[in-house]
Amino acid sequence: MTANQRAVPATILLVLTDEQEARNLSWALSTQYECIIVSSAAEALALVGTHPVDVIICDARLEDMSGTQCLFDFRTRQPDAIRFLCGLGTDSSEFADALHVAAVYEYLRKPLFPELVTLSLKRALEYREISREHRQLTHDLSRHQKSKAVAAASNPNQPSLQFDGLFFCSQAMHKICELAKRAATTDLPILIYGETGTGKELLARGIHYHSHRREQIFLAQNCGGVPAELLQSELFGHHRGAYTGALSDRLGLFSAADGGTVLLDEIEDMSVSLQANLLRFLQSGEVKPLGSDKTHYSDVRIIAVTNVPLDQLVEQGNFRQDLYYRLKGLEISIPPLRDRPEDIQLLAEHFAKQFSTSLGKSYAGIGHEALNILQQYPFPGNVRELENEIRRTVALAPSGQPITADRLSDTIINYRIKEPKQPIPTGESGTLKELTENLERSMVISALKRCHGNQSRAAEALGLSRVGLANKIKRYAIDIEIS
Repeated sequence: MTANQRAVPATILLVLTDEQEARNLSWALSTQYECIIVSSAAEALALVGTHPVDVIICDARLEDMSGTQCLFDFRTRQPDAIRFLCGLGTDSSEFADALHVAAVYEYLRKPLFPELVTLSLKRALEYREISREHRQLTHDLSRHQKSKAVAAASNPNQPSLQFDGLFFCSQAMHKICELAKRAATTDLPILIYGETGTGKELLARGIHYHSHRREQIFLAQNCGGVPAELLQSELFGHHRGAYTGALSDRLGLFSAADGGTVLLDEIEDMSVSLQANLLRFLQSGEVKPLGSDKTHYSDVRIIAVTNVPLDQLVEQGNFRQDLYYRLKGLEISIPPLRDRPEDIQLLAEHFAKQFSTSLGKSYAGIGHEALNILQQYPFPGNVRELENEIRRTVALAPSGQPITADRLSDTIINYRIKEPKQPIPTGESGTLKELTENLERSMVISALKRCHGNQSRAAEALGLSRVGLANKIKRYAIDIEIS
């Protein structure tokens, strides 16, 4: 949709010190757009909360603030607004600041000719609409292609399901994705727990694209292995000179994603000092860049991702309890692939078709024996490990031939279940009570191992309360360090 086709005319904010110039430009633009005229940065920024603006045209030099700083502040509060800076064009640093700090669409040289300004506005608004449509079409096409791939790979007796990039047919994943869809309709912070390679980021992206924020930006930041000061800058931004190496202003993810979603991966590695800053942001939405004495507000939904149970870190004193409860506005736990083996065939078929197409090979399916071996393997690397295994197998297999068991990696072929099964007494060697107690003890041990010693999750898997599980652990003298 172009600017001339809009049902509601675009709003243009003119921040110009020359009153006559502002009136002349407004008169020329008012036939197509709604114009608001102010003469200072303070007046412009005061309109942010009450007047959504499509375009802002700002003088490079204002009485109370530089035009670049005004556009930067405006950018953090209304990031979707198209920004123009206008001036004489005699200062080269003015161009650099306009591009890197305020991210202007265009620098307009004075004097301002209404015909040229109108042309620039038309192109800018068309570009914004085309970009929005492109993002939406790309996302819709991706979902459609994935849906077709799942339908083709699915077992006819067991219909498959999908949630953006996640493919599954297990009831456990169906429940997870139904919960995620309901969570997407809220603005609650979400905490996603799962082992490495289970698809936590894909689930987070699915939540974003099913929410009312879907047309806004989705940004991801890995918190692991990043120095605290650098991570602070990545999230909250900084001003030039805030620390050694800070050569220019940086916006920060929370400001850049205003109106959208930010994914914080490996949240467990965040430093204690930065945890306090994140808690404050979650409570108030305040963003204070490093080296700045000013704060502004940003509306961002936080999705935190971890492969370590945060409740255990809280108990150990390695993670703030108040932040933990803030982050888990809603908590989603993705089960590992070994706990949903029925998904393995669906995923293997999907990956095999995908990689066969990308490599220009004819796909002939996966042999029954190979599928049986895949379904017995525990996949400690989860879906990512399965994907890599299928990619390697397809790459080495001749075109037009099925994937057979002998083409699988030695690690998978030679895998044997090393844990001996605990013998269960029969009626001849024990009473019914002894048999029942041995079975119950075995089930508790198995659940604790699957949940890596996490008693809360093991209790949930067994249908017990945390206290009930603790009583059974004590009764059967189970070593809780078995995981």
